[in-house]
Amino acid sequence: STGERAIIVLEGRDAAGKGGLIKAIAARVSPRVFRVVALPTPSDRQKTQMYVQRYVEQFPAGGEIVIFDRSWYNRAGVEHVMGFCTPEQHRRFLELCPIVERFIVGAGIRLIKIWLEVGQEEQERRFTARIEDPLRQWKLSPMDLESYKRWYDYSWARDEMLQHTDTKDAPWYIVRSDDKRRARLNAIAHVLAQIPYTRIDRAKAKLPARSEKRRYDDQGSLEGRRFIDEKF
Repeated sequence: STGERAIIVLEGRDAAGKGGLIKAIAARVSPRVFRVVALPTPSDRQKTQMYVQRYVEQFPAGGEIVIFDRSWYNRAGVEHVMGFCTPEQHRRFLELCPIVERFIVGAGIRLIKIWLEVGQEEQERRFTARIEDPLRQWKLSPMDLESYKRWYDYSWARDEMLQHTDTKDAPWYIVRSDDKRRARLNAIAHVLAQIPYTRIDRAKAKLPARSEKRRYDDQGSLEGRRFIDEKF
């Protein structure tokens, strides 16, 4: 109603609980207001653009909140650890990122950055559950297994990222996520605390009477059509 714009950046190790947190945030809100962005690997064309360009294209308009399921911080994490970018590209990102985020905040967009921190034992338990449960195996990629092996490389990359990009304009907030439910509640409470709001009283809707003009036999018009067998 006020035209606010907000970006929520969710980062963390693999199996830290980003997907579950996003579902919890978006479960009771309008998808026309809350938009989840999880960008795939950049195309050949996007690789020739400015690094941040494809993320800026997803930024919110008035009255929108965009949740980034991983973001431009890929360069500080997986791209750096896995060698998908050069050391020079990584260094330059850490130098320029605070400047870019200062412009984002200066443009009136609320930038909320959350890092989900999962412990070694809990991450191993979650990976093992994915391996053993056929319904979760889709959540386990070769990149996940590689990240498990490179735990300490990711720890160093995380610390370097926080050192350079935890700024007054766009601070990082860390949520311990070994307990998923507590992590989700704490993260949601934090997001609410960052956005000033007041409760809006809404008039209770009342269903109007159906029009009797040109009454129609709905069921009769469906006779002879193909229905899915009711097995449940």
